[in-house]
Amino acid sequence: MKNKAIIVGAGPSGLSTACALALIGVEVVVIDKQTDQQLAHPEEDGRDIAMAHKSKSILSSWGVWQRFCTEDIHPLVNAKVSTQGLFNSLVFERKDNSDEPLGFLIANHKIRKALYQQARELENISFELGCAVMHSQSSEAGVSVLIDSGKKITAQLLVAADSRFSVIRRMMGIGASMTDYGRVMMVCNMRHSKSHDNTARESFLYSKTCATLPLGPGISSVVITVPASVAHKLVQLSDEQFNIEATKVCSDQLGTMQLIGKRYSYPLVGTYSNRFIGERFALVGDAAVGMHPVTAHGFNLALRSADTLACNVKNAINNADDIGSAKVLRNYELRHQFLAKPIYEGTNALVKLFTNDHPVAKIARKAAIIAGNILPGFKSSVVRRLTQTS
Repeated sequence: MKNKAIIVGAGPSGLSTACALALIGVEVVVIDKQTDQQLAHPEEDGRDIAMAHKSKSILSSWGVWQRFCTEDIHPLVNAKVSTQGLFNSLVFERKDNSDEPLGFLIANHKIRKALYQQARELENISFELGCAVMHSQSSEAGVSVLIDSGKKITAQLLVAADSRFSVIRRMMGIGASMTDYGRVMMVCNMRHSKSHDNTARESFLYSKTCATLPLGPGISSVVITVPASVAHKLVQLSDEQFNIEATKVCSDQLGTMQLIGKRYSYPLVGTYSNRFIGERFALVGDAAVGMHPVTAHGFNLALRSADTLACNVKNAINNADDIGSAKVLRNYELRHQFLAKPIYEGTNALVKLFTNDHPVAKIARKAAIIAGNILPGFKSSVVRRLTQTS
């Protein structure tokens, strides 16, 4: 029997999983509501994705990284974390005499475009686009889905990659814990009068958070996070008023700020699936774990889920095992939960500490930054995790 998988969702997680499985010989069918035109030419959404070296390594192995132009890739050399009321910042930088940066920043729509281009060129990936799954069913013999065109597709493995609000996850009877952070993230690109020095900055202010991610010379991606109750005030500002507010929120670290293009708003909700697998069924990307963006782990974790699933499927193929068997999927679940759970819970703890304006919390986060600066090996350990490729 030919190894076959169905992937629902043609976002970055779904396309990553499709490429990973196709390259080890699995026949893949990708189902998505979007059209070919929408996937081939994704719209800008304001988001720039921070990638660790491991993510670069994974994308390179799939032939995706090579599709990015030099000007698409922005090096992240240093990172600074600060909190209001404390002069010192927590600074992360390489001290191993390497010319390599801590990580890389690439626009989300360019990642989506590169993944789709690569997936389209792989002969064993086919697409059912402009379609929705109406019904799914799994058994010991296999798994099948019925799409709204009336077509029935069968395979050995079904993969959900249809966002943190996954319809397929619910359809397959798996719940998820959801955390509504009560906050809204506004993202945009801005020009500024001072150099960013290829440094990412995260500033935890009272009632809001501001992050700046270095892009081209004199340009940064600006991410301002505010309570949902006041987000409308930020949205309603004119461009000129927003420029003044952004300059103020960034504490003049980058000088005078000027908006480039549109502003985009996203409500922040975290999800953690109760299970990562079911009968002949696996969850990847945000369908498994939807992260808060503060630690920039989301896309990196999504790539790891695709890579981990593919590694387990490859082992099954090498051993002539069923790629959708409980043994194969359980191994994937254990490995990805081992990686994802501490990151998810650690991120939520960080969010709780740094967005709480109680006087005790303010003292605690100042203490956390001071401790991070003086604890032996803490910063070097973080840098090592960002730059390792294996």
